[in-house]
Amino acid sequence: MPSLFLALFLPCAGMSVVFLVYMCLLCYAARHLPERTAPVKPTTGTGLSAAELDKIPTTTGKELGATTECSVCLDDIEMSQTVRVVPGCNHGFHVQCADTWFSKNPVFRL
Repeated sequence: MPSLFLALFLPCAGMSVVFLVYMCLLCYAARHLPERTAPVKPTTGTGLSAAELDKIPTTTGKELGATTECSVCLDDIEMSQTVRVVPGCNHGFHVQCADTWFSKNPVFRL
């Protein structure tokens, strides 16, 4: 009987000690280590100018092919609507959506 008690009690006691040590280390780290902050992304200025926006090609939704979705406003691009096509990847966006987004976010320079 005592061996059964020891076989059940010692693993539980051992795990309790490990847990308490772990909790003490967490408390110590929370109090004494410096806070980690996310690195701040440096700003490179404003987005594209009106002249740079005019350099981005436009087309119609019909030329894009199948019905697609504008990733900015999440609305479908109709066949008759004018869209901006991003060079390189050929993704299309509504002209107003693309111009608003690109004028505020410096993604690339033409």
